[in-house]
Amino acid sequence: QVQLVESGGGLVQAGGSLRLSCAASGFTFRLYAMNWYRQAPGKERELVAGIASSGGSANYADSVKGRFTISRDNAKNTVYLQMNSLKPEDTAVYYCHARRVLHDYWGQGTQVTVSS
Repeated sequence: QVQLVESGGGLVQAGGSLRLSCAASGFTFRLYAMNWYRQAPGKERELVAGIASSGGSANYADSVKGRFTISRDNAKNTVYLQMNSLKPEDTAVYYCHARRVLHDYWGQGTQVTVSS
């Protein structure tokens, strides 16, 4: 069955870094665009970063540009989110998402908490 398993979340001080990973299985990973979303308490889920199936292009929310980097390793069926210069407002549950045409899949989420 399809699985997206996030890891790497945790508690970090403002200005610190974390690297999230999302291991995919059960579908042809290299054909899917991959995204990271986040949802803070009381807020709607928002797109943080996305990367094309080939890894050739990426896009970012304005709030994370210059601080976060999305990447993927199609040989390992894994997508990453490197998060630097973290701010308290980055605190949220981060979700991995796979998308291709009419198919999309979600992970269970990993908590990121940034203390001031």
